[in-house]
Amino acid sequence: MRLFLAEKPSLARAIAEALPGAKQHRRGHILCGEADVVAWCAGHILELAPPDAYDPAYKRWSLGDLPIIPSAWRLNASAPDLLKNIKSLLPRARTVVHAGDPDREGQLLIDEVLEFLGYRGPVDRLLVSDLNPAAVRKALSDMRPNERYRGLYEAGLARQRADWLYGINLTRLYTLLGRAGGYDGVLSVGRVQTPVLGLIVRRDREIAAFQPRAYHVVRAEVRCEAGSFATTWQPSGGAGVVVDDAGRLISRDHALALKSRVEGRPAVVVRCSREKKGETAPLPYSLPELQVDAGRRCGLSPKQTLDAAQALYETHRLLTYPRSDCSYLPEAHHGEAPAVLAALASNLPGLATHMQAADRSRRSRAWSDKKITAHHALVPTVVKRPLAGLSAVEQRVYELVALRYLAQ
Repeated sequence: MRLFLAEKPSLARAIAEALPGAKQHRRGHILCGEADVVAWCAGHILELAPPDAYDPAYKRWSLGDLPIIPSAWRLNASAPDLLKNIKSLLPRARTVVHAGDPDREGQLLIDEVLEFLGYRGPVDRLLVSDLNPAAVRKALSDMRPNERYRGLYEAGLARQRADWLYGINLTRLYTLLGRAGGYDGVLSVGRVQTPVLGLIVRRDREIAAFQPRAYHVVRAEVRCEAGSFATTWQPSGGAGVVVDDAGRLISRDHALALKSRVEGRPAVVVRCSREKKGETAPLPYSLPELQVDAGRRCGLSPKQTLDAAQALYETHRLLTYPRSDCSYLPEAHHGEAPAVLAALASNLPGLATHMQAADRSRRSRAWSDKKITAHHALVPTVVKRPLAGLSAVEQRVYELVALRYLAQ
């Protein structure tokens, strides 16, 4: 049989739907016809063992034991039932299909399971970035040898072990030094968390130390035959004009003197120009950009936005994979534009006229294979579904992504 190992249950279900044959659901896997089985993990089902797994003496924190550097790394099962299920299926597999996410973490997640269970048979790589059946079937027709992605696995492994070494050793070091100085607690150190915390603290201190300084703006309303228009005086920093480092006028006396000099006086327009400019369509959303825009436009928190996007992806199949830092789309994806726009016209009747008027042949700068990272930008799928069953937050997030796609 051919055994597919998916990173998560939602991906496993999408792969099973795209495979031929009758489906039989079992605990931890799905039988697809006579030849295929789809099993799944739930993220990382293996984790690096703690220090005391290497030596019981490491249970007691001591400066003399640092640094702790394992000579042979050990893993523990964080989801024993899932691991046991995969272990029972592997002996019957003539081929394994690696269906982790197409990034280093997804590569590591499945490869480490195969390494841990001692599998040495052939492995193909399935790269799925969209759970729609058509996209999954297309990916199934374009599988590659998993060995091509060995470097990605090793990069994930290096990241995992570096995090362990950095976090375990420095947390123990800082905590023990803190206790020697009278601090009774754990000082947690992490490769990512500590620099981020440093940025937050630095910014917090800047805000606390901020000293407000007044500046002055001189504005005038100029009346003419056609009506009126507003003007703002721009400080030039010439003789007698005191400005701050941002070029703003800080002399109140100068502002008042300027006001008295021009108030009620005739003005002459010495130059007038008009320029017509076009604006390039903003790129499709990455997750961070969507979270910023949803916060600005809808008052949503980053977590609310992520949860809504995740539900639109996994449950409703209305959006592509959301956890992406990329704002570009594969060039081949442009061929799906008519189907995507048709789905949007159906799902968002209020925008149907705009969807129908869109130029489907237009290719914005968004479509570029060279700029695709592990995942492409968030865009709507071709699924047609009434939005009445969605929450208000999910509907708003879907509309934002739809409008950004329409702009292309």
